[in-house]
Amino acid sequence: MHNIRSNFIKILKVVKEILSEQINEKGNYTRRGTVPKFSDIEVIALSLTSECLVIDSENLLFSKLATEYVGDFDNLISRRQYNDRRKSLFEKTEIARKSMAERLNKQSYVFAIDSMPLEIYKISRGQRNQMGKES
Repeated sequence: MHNIRSNFIKILKVVKEILSEQINEKGNYTRRGTVPKFSDIEVIALSLTSECLVIDSENLLFSKLATEYVGDFDNLISRRQYNDRRKSLFEKTEIARKSMAERLNKQSYVFAIDSMPLEIYKISRGQRNQMGKES
């Protein structure tokens, strides 16, 4: 399995570059209330990291962070807080995701499309199927 911490640091650096004009020096968007210890930019980076590593379940992500990466993430928030903040930062996350995709696509001339093979024609249906037959 990939190292979540090393990927998180790489993605965090890229996201900071992309959203640098919109965030304050602590990595948060301006809002009223207390300043969170785990910044908005870190929530966005953790969300993108889990997506890049194909960790679909928040439960799996936080169980891995609690067991394999103890102490690697300072001021890690609870799963409920992460989910609430991730939902509120969805638009900002999409901006970062699209900008990262544009950076990757600038240099590419060939794109691979992941597709699932779909069975169109089955020999057992050959007698009753009229596709491709001449009238």
